[in-house]
Order: sequence, then C-alpha cells, then structure tokens
Amino acid sequence: MEITYLFAAFLQAVGVSLGVGSSTIAVASYIAAVKDGAFDDSERRLMKVVYTVLRVAMALILGTLIVHAVMLMSVYGMMYFSPFMMILWVVVGVLYANAILMTLHRMPMTLGPGIQAGSWYSLAVLFFFASVGLTQFSFMFLLSGYAGMLILGVVLVNLALALFRSRVA
Repeated sequence: MEITYLFAAFLQAVGVSLGVGSSTIAVASYIAAVKDGAFDDSERRLMKVVYTVLRVAMALILGTLIVHAVMLMSVYGMMYFSPFMMILWVVVGVLYANAILMTLHRMPMTLGPGIQAGSWYSLAVLFFFASVGLTQFSFMFLLSGYAGMLILGVVLVNLALALFRSRVA
C-alpha cells in the first residue's frame, strides 16, 4: 500500500511539473503566434504537441488524486475532505472545465489562457505548500488566493498580448 502511495505521489509531481512547464510554453507560444495576427502550420503543429503534454499532465494529476483519495479516505474517512484537499479538487476541476471549454471554443481567448496559467501555477503553489506541511488554511483563504492567481494570470496574459500586438502594429 505504501509503495502505491509513493508511486502515485511521484507521478503527481511529474504531472504538476509537466503541466506547469507545458502551460508556460503553451501561453508563451500562443502570445508569440498571435502577435502577427495568424497561426501558421508550424505553430499549429507545435501547439498540438504542447497540448498533448498538457493532457498527459492532467491525466496524471487526476489519476493520482483519485488513487490518493481512495487510499486516504480509507484511513482518515471524512477528515480527508480538509479545506486544502477541497481546493486541490477545485483547481483540478477548473483546469479540466477550462480545457474542455477552450477545446470546444466556448471560452473566450481573453480568459482561457490566463485561467489555465493561473490554475497551473496555483496547483504548483499548493503542492509546494503540501511538501512543507503548510496545509492548515481555511477554504476561503485558499479560494481567495486561487481567485487572485486567476486574476493575475488573465491580466498578465492579456497585458503580454497587448504589448506584443502594439509592437507589431
């Protein structure tokens, strides 16, 4: 049982690392691609690879969260549902919902990339907090921090887009 937990934790760390890195590359590539007003075929091929890595990262994170939930709930019962664990699930839920909406072209591009970036970086911060034992926050505190990261992500992505577009014009 312990080896399963540790292996899942390792895969979770790999998933977060892949997700944060590929999300950063996806946003940077998107900004670079749209600064000239059009996506060419080479940009589309690169983005397809990056999106595949993002999907692998998301699958790793969801899968390992489920494994950990099953294992931890058998030990801790309802205490598993701490504010910290709940915000982890909220962030992963937003990652999935936003990715699906962006794929279906139902999420405005003024929001989607920033939400993805803010969510991935929030997930990285949460996993850092867990690694150093900082998990005793209230749900509202964690949710407020997450909302701040989403706003920061949207503002920074749109600011970068505006900056690059103004340089081209």
